[in-house]
Amino acid sequence: MQSVDAAGSAGGTAALEKALAGEELSYDDGVQLIKEENLFLLGAAADRLRRDLCGNTVTFVASYYLNYTNVCAASCPLCAFYRKGSEDGAYTLSTEQVVSRAKIAIEQMGATELHIVGGFHPKLGFDYYEDMMKAVKTAYPTVTIKAFTPAEIFFIARLTHNSVKEVLTRLKEAGLDALPGGGAEIFHPETRKQLVIGKCSGDEWLDTARQAHELGIRSNCTMLFGHVEKPEHVVDHVIKIRELHKKTGGFTTFIPLKFSLENTELEQKGLITAESPSTYDLRVLAVSRLLLGNVLKNVSVYWVALGKKIAQVALSYGGNDMVGTAYSEEIFKAAGKASGTSLQELASLVREIKREPAQRDTFFNTIRRF
Repeated sequence: MQSVDAAGSAGGTAALEKALAGEELSYDDGVQLIKEENLFLLGAAADRLRRDLCGNTVTFVASYYLNYTNVCAASCPLCAFYRKGSEDGAYTLSTEQVVSRAKIAIEQMGATELHIVGGFHPKLGFDYYEDMMKAVKTAYPTVTIKAFTPAEIFFIARLTHNSVKEVLTRLKEAGLDALPGGGAEIFHPETRKQLVIGKCSGDEWLDTARQAHELGIRSNCTMLFGHVEKPEHVVDHVIKIRELHKKTGGFTTFIPLKFSLENTELEQKGLITAESPSTYDLRVLAVSRLLLGNVLKNVSVYWVALGKKIAQVALSYGGNDMVGTAYSEEIFKAAGKASGTSLQELASLVREIKREPAQRDTFFNTIRRF
């Protein structure tokens, strides 16, 4: 492979040359990269930017995924996890059950972070969410509670007739530390209307994240790709994340999530017959890194959706973080993806590609190196 510094003579696009020069990329630049650029040059440029920003360290967190309910008022064709209240397999955990699972996560598995998300339950009052936060924080005051995606926060606000700010303020007082980044899917309405039924718009997701950041609640941000989106929609999504982060500085990491097809309505109706190829997955990750530039430092590789081997490759296409252990992850599991690993296995995966593994906390502070 030719050196990335020889991109011009190797036929690199004008957009790649801008990226190599450290210039911020426009929407048109992003579209050119994702549609036209040689994949290996693209990966090399993204990897160089990753190295400049993050060095050779690859991070991950000891995280336990706790899904408090799979009952959901939304009916998104992309989701294999949700159930309606009367269906077999529908469940909602009590506060006591949530605390019991937190005990296992923290005392037996060593989790430093509880990743708590669920469906849009149409009958839960606001006290359910407040009581959950208070109970977990009372039992385990040092654990980081990363709970309720911006989409959930927006839904809870609507359901309980509170403002988004009121919901966020009260949950923070009850013990909420950070928000996960789910529910973003793809912001562009052309794609979103095919994927999302009964969930906030892209603009509403972004505004909810903005309000959280302004209250001092940091969050992840995600993008679900590899379904019915156009390349232009990927670029639009990443730039909207970048522009919000410029204003708030509130995102901890960007996580591109590969769509998992199995058991979804999109599969059952024949709208999608195969998952995206790994070459496209790597292209999306590399373009995301280059579009985010120097604005958002961390780009995470979600091994649960990609698989561990492709995740290792993705760490050379702009990724600097492996997200975490994903103990007890249920949402991708419902779509046919095995989940769960150990800190030791993640460290080994990182060492295999000659990088330096480090356990982090939710906010990317290093806990220990391996």
